[in-house]
Amino acid sequence: MPTVILHFILLFFQAEPVISEDQTIHFRFNQMGYFPEERKVGVIFSKSPVDENFRVISKTGGQTRFEIKPRKVTNGNWGTFDYYYELDFTALKTNGEYYLQAEKSGQKSPEFRIASDAFSDHQETLLAFMRQQRCGYNPTLNVYCHQKDGMSYYGPMKDSTFVDVSGGWHDAGDQLKYLITSSYATAHMLMTYELYPDKFKDNFNALGQPGSNGIPDVLDEAKWGLDWIFKMHPEPDQLLHQVADDRDHKGFKMPDNDNSDYGWGANSYRAAYFANGQPQGLRKYKSMATGLANLAGRCAAAMAIASRIWEKDLKDPVFAAKCRKAALTLYALGRAKEGYQQGNSVLAPYRYNEDTWADDMEWGAAEIYKITRQTEYLDQAKTYALQSNTADSWTVRDTADHYRLYPFINMGHYVLHGLVDKKFKKKLEGYYLDGIKYTLRRGQANPFKIGVPFIWCSNNLATSLVAQMILYRKMSGDTQYDDFMLTQRDWLFGRNPWGTTMFSGIPEGGEFPREVHTSLYALKKLEIPGGLVDGPVYASIYKNLIGIRLDYPDEFAEFQNNFVTYHDDLGDYSTNEPTMDGTAGALLMMTHWGTKAK
Repeated sequence: MPTVILHFILLFFQAEPVISEDQTIHFRFNQMGYFPEERKVGVIFSKSPVDENFRVISKTGGQTRFEIKPRKVTNGNWGTFDYYYELDFTALKTNGEYYLQAEKSGQKSPEFRIASDAFSDHQETLLAFMRQQRCGYNPTLNVYCHQKDGMSYYGPMKDSTFVDVSGGWHDAGDQLKYLITSSYATAHMLMTYELYPDKFKDNFNALGQPGSNGIPDVLDEAKWGLDWIFKMHPEPDQLLHQVADDRDHKGFKMPDNDNSDYGWGANSYRAAYFANGQPQGLRKYKSMATGLANLAGRCAAAMAIASRIWEKDLKDPVFAAKCRKAALTLYALGRAKEGYQQGNSVLAPYRYNEDTWADDMEWGAAEIYKITRQTEYLDQAKTYALQSNTADSWTVRDTADHYRLYPFINMGHYVLHGLVDKKFKKKLEGYYLDGIKYTLRRGQANPFKIGVPFIWCSNNLATSLVAQMILYRKMSGDTQYDDFMLTQRDWLFGRNPWGTTMFSGIPEGGEFPREVHTSLYALKKLEIPGGLVDGPVYASIYKNLIGIRLDYPDEFAEFQNNFVTYHDDLGDYSTNEPTMDGTAGALLMMTHWGTKAK
């Protein structure tokens, strides 16, 4: 064989080395991209040691910007991989698209962006998911559903008396409606608007149909929640807390053709439960309710914020006055019946087990003080804040029951912080800081530095932790936890073992949840972007849930371990079901980094 040909063959094989499965390098980055000035750290892992540097290469022109030496991660591993490393490319500050390439093996990472608009306007994408959760009129499907909600239980009238509680949002992939989650979703959207009023567009009308109406879409969506809260609070001394129950769970069905039967036949009346502050349950499964201040406080906060926005920003004094009146009656109801109302179940023991309430009354009192300036509300807010200290937070625990410590962030601390003296401010900052420090320590035990426990709906915890750090920074000016905040954020967008974001359809063209546990996907193959799925869960929880299954081979099988699992699978309602309140609860985080409306 001629020498020249032999030399060419040798060069060819040197340029394309054969990579064994053990030598494969897996790259994990934030798929949304990074801002030019922020810290940028990816994770790589392999079954064998990685002994080579990586070049940062521009997609356009193939120019090498600089080299990175991997930094070995020694704080634990994940699954069957023994070697983890961090790649720090913070020095890359020029806008553009890039990828990493190993110098010896030639293995390449997916492409990533550096851009001042890295997060685009995906706060609007989250609102798109909220619109398709609407009950009553659903703009995504252009249908009306559940017009006969509902028949009363535990109310001041005879059971099975009709009360109009149509509207609101379906809670998740199922079609139940809870004030527990809807009150928080509504208040969270309103508070986010007040924090970032210049970041929301007006592309849809009040019904959620395309076309502007002079009102930012986030307020249209929040008003959908407000209008339902009004229905759930028909009299000053009355409050309903739930519509439908787990008799809903009869397989996938379209909302306007609901086969669940509550005693009046399919696609008919559904149960509507009044909050009476006592244990409830129509069969053997009973809640452990002690009051209703959790619901009343959150609803009061939402109404008080709304009264400010509709008075000042939307110039609608009539609706503002209606919201103000409701805020006062709701808060008074919470004062009269301190304690917590929980969700109801009939067929299985699963319910929303919230057992905290002082945090909600703190939030409600602080917001009402802002609209009344009556010192009694400020004094009560401070008292509730001392009751709702760090001990009420999941952030200082390694586990908690499903939705027991809800909401997953105490917004009241932030609101009250702007109303009190310096000494009390430090106390409120300390409550947030205790949780940040605890989760930071937890994060040191795994190579991804994620700080949340993997209870059911762990993604809700992650977005809430990020929001808590954003608010803590606004309160204190302390920037020392910024890197940890970015690490938690990046986990949600692909810097995790599975290399997936946790939001359906985000980013476009990326690796994100597709086989989500919803009827719209199961029956119509509709992929609705913007929904935050439940997220990774402890394997011990996953294995003990009733009726869970995998419909397809696990695409992430090689990245699972015996401790935590995540599946992008229609049959896994524990990890891949998008939730209404989880999506709304991610809005502050997404808006914080999102671009301004144009």
